[in-house]
Amino acid sequence: MLQFQPPGFGHKLIHTSLGAMVYYTQTNAPWAMPAAGKAIADTEDLRPLLFLHNFGGGASAYEWSKVYPAFASNYHILAPDLIGWGESAHPVRDYKIRDYLSTIAEFIIQTCRQPVTVVASSLTAAFAIRLAIVQPNLFKALFLVCPSGFDDFGEGAGRRLPLSVINTPLLDNFIYILGAENEIAVRNFLQSFLFAKSQRVSEEMVEAYLTSAQQPNAKFAALSFLRGDLYFDLSLYIQQLTIPTRIFWGEKAQFTNIKLGRRLANLNVSAIRDFYAIADAGILPHLEIPEVLIGLLQRYL
Repeated sequence: MLQFQPPGFGHKLIHTSLGAMVYYTQTNAPWAMPAAGKAIADTEDLRPLLFLHNFGGGASAYEWSKVYPAFASNYHILAPDLIGWGESAHPVRDYKIRDYLSTIAEFIIQTCRQPVTVVASSLTAAFAIRLAIVQPNLFKALFLVCPSGFDDFGEGAGRRLPLSVINTPLLDNFIYILGAENEIAVRNFLQSFLFAKSQRVSEEMVEAYLTSAQQPNAKFAALSFLRGDLYFDLSLYIQQLTIPTRIFWGEKAQFTNIKLGRRLANLNVSAIRDFYAIADAGILPHLEIPEVLIGLLQRYL
């Protein structure tokens, strides 16, 4: 969804085992400026900084688009639409955790020449933790917003509808159309569940989420998420993490509240160097009040 990208950013793609993954990076001025002997400077020589978006109807790399331009002068920005989301491939399948662990690893291997610093949110942040445990050589540091497996400590946080309803033929399609492909529903979900203050939701945000949700076959990844097929108990893994990690948590985050975040962080104080509560923000502070996330990341980076 190039129309929602900041100035100077274009899209490229890599091929994974589940299809093409589109990602956004610096391609034009003011970031990719002419250099001696080259048409543009090679931004791939910069340290890689990878931004991974959350899941849910209409999710895409747009989620981080208000943050990553602030780091484009000093880092090689990589902001992919994960498989099943945005403009990346949407294979018709029941998505599983292993699908995302494998394709994220494939993406890092193909795009990063050195260990990568990852900035990720919610369930995808939890996937980053699991991947950093089994393939620590790929990672330099983790900066995570509200990381959760959505079934942490055995307390299911994400499923909103009974499985009997979600799995009913035709009804599942109706649920997706009504809840993710409808402008009123998208706006209401952002205002009521993802943001702390409804007035911070812009028309651009609604349009970006709606455009992503309306991609062909977009419902399959979203319904896998809604069913809980991608949930797991992060508390069973987080103690094995060794990569330096910092966690940011919106104090008004729904689904996964800040008490859960502190409880998870306390399981591994050696790897998790800081836990910062962001006042007056929901589960997506990087979209709701991006200037705060930018400032926090600049402090550590």
